[in-house]
Amino acid sequence: MKKNQHFRKVIAAATLALTAISPSFGQSDLGSACGCPPVASRPDVLLSSLPGFLAINGTYGGELQNGAVLSCANNYIIDQKIYIPSGKTITINPGTVLKGRTAPFLTGTTTPDPAKASALVIMRGGKIMAEGSADCQIVFTAEADNLSGSYAISNIGKWGGVVLLGKATNNLTLAANGPFVAGGSGKLAVADGLGTIEGFATSNAQDQYGVNLSLGETFDDNDNSGIMKYVSIRHSGAILSVGAEINGLTLGSVGRGTTIEHIEIVSCADDNIEIFGGTVNLRYVSTLFGNDDMFDWDLGWTGKAQFLFGMKTDNTSSVDSDSGFESDGDDNKSNNFPRSTPVLYNVTLIGNEKTTLTSDNGSIAAINAKELTGGEIYNSVFANFKNGFNMVKSLGTRTGTSEAYHNWATTGGNGSSILKVKCNTFVGVTNPLTIGSSTAAVLPSDTVQFKQTDMNTVVAGNNLPGFSYAITVNNTTNTFSVKNDVVPNPALSVSGCPVAPADGFFRAANYRGAFASTGDNWLSDWSYSQILGATQGLVDCPTDINKDGITNIDDFLIFAPAFGTSCN
Repeated sequence: MKKNQHFRKVIAAATLALTAISPSFGQSDLGSACGCPPVASRPDVLLSSLPGFLAINGTYGGELQNGAVLSCANNYIIDQKIYIPSGKTITINPGTVLKGRTAPFLTGTTTPDPAKASALVIMRGGKIMAEGSADCQIVFTAEADNLSGSYAISNIGKWGGVVLLGKATNNLTLAANGPFVAGGSGKLAVADGLGTIEGFATSNAQDQYGVNLSLGETFDDNDNSGIMKYVSIRHSGAILSVGAEINGLTLGSVGRGTTIEHIEIVSCADDNIEIFGGTVNLRYVSTLFGNDDMFDWDLGWTGKAQFLFGMKTDNTSSVDSDSGFESDGDDNKSNNFPRSTPVLYNVTLIGNEKTTLTSDNGSIAAINAKELTGGEIYNSVFANFKNGFNMVKSLGTRTGTSEAYHNWATTGGNGSSILKVKCNTFVGVTNPLTIGSSTAAVLPSDTVQFKQTDMNTVVAGNNLPGFSYAITVNNTTNTFSVKNDVVPNPALSVSGCPVAPADGFFRAANYRGAFASTGDNWLSDWSYSQILGATQGLVDCPTDINKDGITNIDDFLIFAPAFGTSCN
């Protein structure tokens, strides 16, 4: 039976919607859906005050030797480096907030000491069980953030980040990648197969990942470091030196037994997510407003990823390069095996037109393929970067016989290249294909392979139907006067393209990019970009009558003449 629905109900809904997208947005009621008290009413508890904490000399922190169970009854302060040792688990219940404390200042300065940055570190054999939900996520943020929405997205590097260390395969060797040097780019190894994770100042056992092959230990590619789902990590990143940083989420030799899904990294001072070897798989991951690369892999990562989203602010004054993917086989140019050969489907990355190189990367690119990386990237959308797909070609000091360019341009023993970038759409990029950042080095045969053989398409300017990379944001007040639209509509065809295999991990997706053009969206409601109202086109808003992505006076003028009427 049909029910009469009165327009006054829509007015009420519109009022609620307008409240939700006003500058007073925030998550002060985070966890209310699962019975959590308001964030402001929760008492602060130092993680170092929990039972079983043991300070470890030289780590700038200590171990929770009993593990821990954290509830949303408290706010937890990560007041130093907190380690979860082998055989122990930290369980973080839905709706819980953890706040990283800013490190003590360097002597005579107002600069935090990056060696002493606070962080949560899951040691080899330890586990994190952080399983939030879409309406009751888990948040890691800076201690000064009260979750009212007033903490500026320009606040980066206020604490370290979250670090998972495992026992899966990497390509470290002591001869090529050691001995360990704090802050020495690429000098991470303390033994064959064993390294100190980047961004840490000493080679303590607590900071190591992989296994010691020289002692007869073996890699475990099914290693399980736990579960992270519906987790937001904000305002993190600690730069020990250029090329040696704690990232928003750092994964060192993490195995495929680990679950990493529905993760977002917000306002990180360095790479949002960096993967050092391992076999870990990622799904439904977003990186927002970060300073350096959106996703970075190195040291032989051979995992999978699907549904990745990255978005920059319009701030182009970052001192770091801002690539979408920084892709390395080994950052120390060692020519070691295994190569990094991840397989990725359905990615959308949006840059900010930055053009000036001022740091450690040789190119600002959507895909910056370096240091002999392999890998496969399919059915994705990359927009508003200086360069689209850049590959290193010069061998430099490497002892091998090929580089990332050769991995793409030549065939291997199985009749295909080990670096494949196929069926992707590049929108508004200055140079769609570059070799060593130089457009002059692109051969006609390169262009044929990139566009025709590999079925990549290039759209000039901001002219992809249903899609816009334009954005204008006040990085202090977190207000967006121009919002992007990251969902091409109609959907971009993948006819004739590789499809994600039905292997138990990948999901069917017959479109290019991270988001379907119809139906519910995996970012809806829970993601910080949606809380801020940064992106249009993702959430079906019943009060957006003209479907321009925002509820405003134009919608009211359409609705007003019908006020007071009833409809069936």
